[in-house]
Amino acid sequence: MSEEKHHHLFHHEKDGPGDYKEEEKHHKHLEHLGELGATAAGAYALHEKHKAHKDPEHGHKHKIEEEVAAAVAVGAGGFTFHEHHEKKEAKKEDEEAHGKKHHHLFG
Repeated sequence: MSEEKHHHLFHHEKDGPGDYKEEEKHHKHLEHLGELGATAAGAYALHEKHKAHKDPEHGHKHKIEEEVAAAVAVGAGGFTFHEHHEKKEAKKEDEEAHGKKHHHLFG
């Protein structure tokens, strides 16, 4: 049986030790992209909210676009949070692979 590599949307499996730093860098990059997306979507939501007040004739359309942009901002924020967690996991795995010990005060 041949081994198959599974490719995911954002995660590519790597072989061997030492890939943690690269993985940490990858998640940091995706975290920054998520932050940028959340900021952009939030700014667009505020823009549409302003347009709704300025253009009451098309206010309903602007309100819907505002709500969609707000939902996108929340989703991007969730993605950012997820990538932040993944980055921390990669860092933890790197430290464990290189024998660094974690000192815990209460546990």
